[in-house]
Amino acid sequence: MPSNSQPIMHVIFLIFTGTALLSTAALFTRQSLLVAYIALGALLGPYGLKAISDTPLINEVGNMGIIFLLFLLGLDLQPSSLLHSLRKMSLIALISSLIFLIFGIGIGKLCGFSAMATFVVGISMMFSSTIIGIKLLPTTILHHQHTGELMISILLLQDIIAIAVLLILHAASDHLLSWHGIGTLFIAFPLLLAMGYTFQRFLLAPLMARFDSIHEYIFILSIGWCLCMAETAHMMGLSEEIGAFIAGIALASHPISLYIAESLKPLRDFFLVIFFFAIGAEFNFSYLPSIWLPTLLLAGVALLLKPLVFGFLLNRTGESRPVGFEIGVRLGQISEFSLLISYVASSTQLITPTIAYTIQAATLLTFIVSCYWVVLRYPTPLASTERLRRD
Repeated sequence: MPSNSQPIMHVIFLIFTGTALLSTAALFTRQSLLVAYIALGALLGPYGLKAISDTPLINEVGNMGIIFLLFLLGLDLQPSSLLHSLRKMSLIALISSLIFLIFGIGIGKLCGFSAMATFVVGISMMFSSTIIGIKLLPTTILHHQHTGELMISILLLQDIIAIAVLLILHAASDHLLSWHGIGTLFIAFPLLLAMGYTFQRFLLAPLMARFDSIHEYIFILSIGWCLCMAETAHMMGLSEEIGAFIAGIALASHPISLYIAESLKPLRDFFLVIFFFAIGAEFNFSYLPSIWLPTLLLAGVALLLKPLVFGFLLNRTGESRPVGFEIGVRLGQISEFSLLISYVASSTQLITPTIAYTIQAATLLTFIVSCYWVVLRYPTPLASTERLRRD
């Protein structure tokens, strides 16, 4: 670590001591814990009290939480059920993404953004948050296992679209669309699936069958498998999150997957706290006076439109209205992928910092409001009342 960086022990102390205090206050006032994590980041970060300034490091560490979250999601899904849901949800993911793209472009034009900025704003509206959607979804209720399968199918398809968009943005910054790179995406994904299945069947399954009584070994092996697939996905041009998700899917049919899922939950939560802290810490609040109107427009349209669109489309596929609308509410926010898209577009000078912070502010606002909506109305692990609290 560079000499001018803050000691990691001091940073961890500030994050988790502060989180403990704010989370206690949040529970007493029946607020969402995720909002407390983001608020602490804004308070202690470089644009707040400046107690923590090394946000790139914090962000990288926090991304581990996403990787473990997707790995655990994969462990909860049987491959046959997931493939059925993917086929069922593919048209919904494409149609909904197109609708949100059109509305985002319309808002960009209404606000007088440039053509490129309007396009980036439009694509930032296409995706919902994997982290918010899944973190607030209970896994112990049969109904929510079905809900989870549908949600994960939509989110996985959105992630694939988002990766393709990121490739296009990188190419557009060089004024050259790399169709070879885009084509590689559609080759890499099924190849990674095949690799995951092969290694699980001929290497992991025999090892786990032989040493399943040594829990420490199973714990280490599962972490190594998750991170190995995440890194392999990254080298193939996909995201680490997709690699971790495939690693989980590959193990889902193994009887020991339930033990792995339970043992990794504390590790996942540790990194997710840091992830949400980093989101709050990286936002520059000095831009708010100049971006508040487009921020409210984007956030308002996302929060109102996404539940209606997803609810309608799911109802057309045979899902009941309550289930369709609940999935819509749980997906009713802008995505962390949208934050990444704004970072990439800003760093390659496709959009100005003002547009980037508009997207980021709208994303944060939808995170906060969506968390409240879900926590107060539907069963979640972070509900403030016993009636709705489900792990």
